[in-house]
Amino acid sequence: MPRRIAIVGNGPIPEEAASAIDAADIVIRFNLCRSAGNGGSRTDIIAVCNTGRPALEMLAGGQWKASECVRQAREIWCVRASQMFAAMREPLSRSHPDLDDFCDDYTAGFETFAQATGRRLRVVPATVHHALDASLAGFDPSPYVVPSSGLIVIAHVLDNMADADDDISIAGFGHQGWQWHPFAAERRWVEDRIAAGRLHRLDPPGRADRGP
Repeated sequence: MPRRIAIVGNGPIPEEAASAIDAADIVIRFNLCRSAGNGGSRTDIIAVCNTGRPALEMLAGGQWKASECVRQAREIWCVRASQMFAAMREPLSRSHPDLDDFCDDYTAGFETFAQATGRRLRVVPATVHHALDASLAGFDPSPYVVPSSGLIVIAHVLDNMADADDDISIAGFGHQGWQWHPFAAERRWVEDRIAAGRLHRLDPPGRADRGP
C-alpha cells in the first residue's frame, strides 16, 4: 500500500503545511526538531548529525532527550557513517584546521540512548554519501566538505526506503546555511528529482531560508 513520507527540514514552514505533514504515514525531522509547530507535531524518525558539536549538544543535557519529538520518535537515524568520518579526519585537519572537532563521533551515545529507551537506531550507510557526492558533481558544486544532513536523508529515503508508488514530500528546505555544504548544487539536485516526479515540496522553495 502506498505510503506518504514527509521529510521536514528546520527552515520556516507555512502553517498550512502542518496538517499535510501530520497526516503523513511517516514523518522525518532533524536534530533539535525546530520544524515542530508550524511544521506539525508528528515525529516518527529523527535524523541526527552524529558527529561534532551538534551531536554533543543533543547528548550532553536532558533537553533534547526529553523533548516531545524525541519522545514520539520510534527510530533515530545517524546520518554520518563512523568509518567514513574517521577517514576524513586527517585530510580535513590539513584543508580545514578550524573544523578540528567535526569528525568526533558520538554514534555510541545515540546507540546507548536508543537502547535505553526502546528505540531503533540506524546508521545511514556511507554508500549513500558517496553516491550523493558523485551525483552532486553533475550540478557544478562549489568546494564543500559534506552534503547537508537533509540531502543525505532525502537521498537515503529515495534510494533505500521508499517504494515506487510512495508519495515523498519535503518542507522546510531552503538550501542555505553552513558555508561548507554545497547548497546551490543541492537545490538543483532536489529540483531535478521534483521534475522527475520522485518528490514534491509542501512549501514553495522561496518560503524557506534554511536547511536542517
